[in-house]
Amino acid sequence: MPPALISTCVWRISRDLVIALDDRFGEPLDTYVNGSQVWMREEGPSELVVQWRLHPVASYQRPKGFTTEEVFSVTALALAQDQPTAAPLEQLWDGLECFPAYDAVTEPATLAGLAVDALGLAPDAYGLVDHEQIADTWEASRGATSIVAALLAQLKP
Repeated sequence: MPPALISTCVWRISRDLVIALDDRFGEPLDTYVNGSQVWMREEGPSELVVQWRLHPVASYQRPKGFTTEEVFSVTALALAQDQPTAAPLEQLWDGLECFPAYDAVTEPATLAGLAVDALGLAPDAYGLVDHEQIADTWEASRGATSIVAALLAQLKP
């Protein structure tokens, strides 16, 4: 059986990306101890539900003194105020991915257009990816591989 390919957009981590997420999306809907930050939003005139996932670095370690739920907001606020962050961005997240939620289907270019409208930043890459293969690799490594690097390798930006 061929792999299920999913439309995906990816942004590499940057100060501007974190600030845009905070300004446009606010607090994450969900946070995970592995460092992931998640937003679910209806985008565009079709109201496609898109999952936005800020992926942690490989072997993520939460900054000491912060709860899982506050890492994003504290980091975004520090960046917006040009203050030091609890940890360098490159030690927290690799980048952002968005994809249609609930097994919805849309073309990569359509998703990219919706994403630019929502976030105000063009993705570094977009196209079709095999989420199952990436998840299997990440789980087998016990989180020691970069999901963003795996996405970008499939997208070949």
